Amino acid sequence: MEKLLIQKAKNGDAKSLEMLYRHFYGYAMSIALRYSNSREEACEIINDSFMKVFDKLAQHDESHSFKAWFRKILVNTSIDYYRKNMKHFAVMDIENAQAESHDPEIISQLSHEDILSMLRGLPEILRVIFNMYEIEGYAHNEIAEKLGIPASSSRTYLARAKQKLREKVLEINQIKNEGAVR
Repeated sequence: MEKLLIQKAKNGDAKSLEMLYRHFYGYAMSIALRYSNSREEACEIINDSFMKVFDKLAQHDESHSFKAWFRKILVNTSIDYYRKNMKHFAVMDIENAQAESHDPEIISQLSHEDILSMLRGLPEILRVIFNMYEIEGYAHNEIAEKLGIPASSSRTYLARAKQKLREKVLEINQIKNEGAVR
């Protein structure tokens, strides 16, 4: 069904383009929310991504997964969005992070919303680098090239993101434990 929908969309069928948008919107939102500060920013990233998809749909190789191709466009559009708006964000001081030990059970108790909230709470550069490295699988030299920063800064920002996420996990756990005691 999906292949037929894509084929019809490639042929310019307006209804198929709309159905393609609706079919992949939730998937797109799940990715865009990890990179954005708000749902509105995520929607902007999604719409920009779909515009690119619709413009380049004829170039999609049907022997490869459409979803994987679309994901790459979403991630690159998210990175482009970050780079375009980078001048609006204050540059944070880079400092070395120190690992803290934690209970692995804490993480399994977090909800999807807790995790998204923690990611949204990170400063923009930390969130983007964390997503690129930990979720998308980019290497530090690739991140550095895409964002125009040194690879060493990418590593430092990732360490800082992990430290902040650990702190947030411990904070959420403490709040949940205090609520359970009452």
